[in-house]
Amino acid sequence: PMVDIFVSAAGLKAEDAVKLVTEPLETIVKSIDQVEHVYSQTRDDQVLVTARFKVGVSVDTAVLRVREKIQANIERIPQGIPPPVIIARGIDDVAIVALSLSPKPGKTTSITASDLSRVARELRVELSKIDNVGLTYLSGNVEEAIRVAPDPEKLALYGVTLQQLAGKVQSANRAFPAGNIRRNGQQIGLIVGATLTTPEQIGNLVLTTRDGRAVYIRDVADVALTGDTAETITASYSITDTGKISRAPAVTLAIAKRAGANAVIVAETVLKRVEALRGDLIPDTVAVEVIRNFGKNADEKANELLYHLVLATVSIIALVWLAIGWREAIVVAVVIPTTILLTLFAANAMGY
Repeated sequence: PMVDIFVSAAGLKAEDAVKLVTEPLETIVKSIDQVEHVYSQTRDDQVLVTARFKVGVSVDTAVLRVREKIQANIERIPQGIPPPVIIARGIDDVAIVALSLSPKPGKTTSITASDLSRVARELRVELSKIDNVGLTYLSGNVEEAIRVAPDPEKLALYGVTLQQLAGKVQSANRAFPAGNIRRNGQQIGLIVGATLTTPEQIGNLVLTTRDGRAVYIRDVADVALTGDTAETITASYSITDTGKISRAPAVTLAIAKRAGANAVIVAETVLKRVEALRGDLIPDTVAVEVIRNFGKNADEKANELLYHLVLATVSIIALVWLAIGWREAIVVAVVIPTTILLTLFAANAMGY
């Protein structure tokens, strides 16, 4: 298990944060029992220290030890620094299946990143219903948002400040309960206000008045729906028949399993569910490619191990037959498989 310790060091440059936060925190973490390695990353305004414990330590135990040790030595961290945020990372947080959604050839112009994101979010909900599916992650997901882009010249023309514009939008985008109304033995909840859902609603908000005329937000700013809000961009590249490189938008859906679940079974169930959703939830214009399948890898390794066990057993039986005799070879043929099967049975009975 690994434990990430996030510290917000607002106003500190990386060089100062190393001396004031990172090094004292590393010293505290290194003193924790069964910590094998300590890593750190320091940037302006933030610090990340990661403690890697020895194999076999419980994740809950690791988090508890880190939390107790930091609380007992909190005076080593300068005053004014917020308390650290402690997050546990385990092997089950690693995705076993990754699916890449991209437009099919010839559909690049009709399918946008926003369209792929909507399909990926719906697919994520459906796959989360499968037994033993753990955390899911989206990479390249594009969230739609309403962008208000003020025009400095128009703001100056109408005598409106940027703070006034932002305050007007924030105050209008509110809804809160205001009590109950009782009538004819019934009780109805009263909600005041409403959240803004379209660019037109924001653009029609009255900002101020000028020369007896109402000034709307649309008069001083461009309000539009935008989809370029993603912090990371995911793309699918392919080579066309003419040898050119074609680029298309893509969204990756990664799926992890629950602790103790069989990766082979979970991966197979996920892929079967994806095939069943093709043409329904997944449009015919969207291609789904499996770019990671650790379940398949685990199955191949297990089958390879069984193959070598059988090969070794047959080789030993043949060697004993040739060197000693057929009776001894029969004894070996019974003893070795029986021992292996008993070992696997015992491991299964103990929960491995």
